[in-house]
Amino acid sequence: MRRIVFFLFSLTLVLTACNRKPVKMRTDTMTSGVAKVAIDETCQPFMREEIGVFESLYGDADIQETYLSDEDAFSLLLKDSVRLIVAARDFTQAERDKLKENKLLSRSNKIAVDAVALIIHGNRKDTLMSVPALKKILTGSITDWNQVSPGSKLGKIRVVFDKPTSSTVRFLQEKVCDNEPFGKDIKALPSSEEVIDFVAKTPNALGIVGAAWVSDPKDTLSLKFINRIKVMAVCPIEDARDDNSYLPQAAWIALDYYPLTRDIYVLTSDAPEHLPSGFMNFLGGDKGQRLILKSGIVPANRPTRLVSMKPE
Repeated sequence: MRRIVFFLFSLTLVLTACNRKPVKMRTDTMTSGVAKVAIDETCQPFMREEIGVFESLYGDADIQETYLSDEDAFSLLLKDSVRLIVAARDFTQAERDKLKENKLLSRSNKIAVDAVALIIHGNRKDTLMSVPALKKILTGSITDWNQVSPGSKLGKIRVVFDKPTSSTVRFLQEKVCDNEPFGKDIKALPSSEEVIDFVAKTPNALGIVGAAWVSDPKDTLSLKFINRIKVMAVCPIEDARDDNSYLPQAAWIALDYYPLTRDIYVLTSDAPEHLPSGFMNFLGGDKGQRLILKSGIVPANRPTRLVSMKPE
């Protein structure tokens, strides 16, 4: 009888073990393995280089990136479809709480100060814009270029930006429009590249893109358009002049003279010992920060260049 009971007990254990789902063991390290990441599309120009350099330094690392709106990037992170994103804002407390409920971490690191750039057709001569005028254009109070530049014969202002859920849209609504809705004629295009292409072909267009798309003269994507568009200098007050308006260049961003700046973050829900954390550390470290500096925007942890001077 005891043998029968023992046999049935053993059989139960075997059947129970067979019905359990196998536990997936992670084999990635901070410098090896595969990591899926989601990146705000406005950061694509400098993040492509960051990924390329990281993978060249660590040959066993494979960063599989997707470029999309930062709203969609956060959605993927919260659903645990990816463990690392790059976006133009930090976690909200609600997002941190949700990750905690799902037994996930929430760590973030500011890696850069970016800007929102205003671009116009390459033949344009009126290259100044004030923030108050920009607000009126976005909310529909100003609709014609002669209201911005008296005497202009360009006619209706055709405002275009990337995806409706993009970080540039959120930034402009919050920081420029004080959460007033956009005017009815503001149009969204599928990507920043298409915004730049549209502006390059349309004399009366006003395009809105992340400054990373127009700040690096060595970037192959920027080179496609750089001679066909112009970047507007922006003034924080009503009266925009040459002496009080600034381009979204690293020096003016760093000195806080350019008024349309924003912070860029890398955010992860992963444990510190895995590849997403290794890439996060790289972006915030010396090599990653120097790549951001070379791209034309401002690194959060600014590398210092030491110059040795010998007395004559």
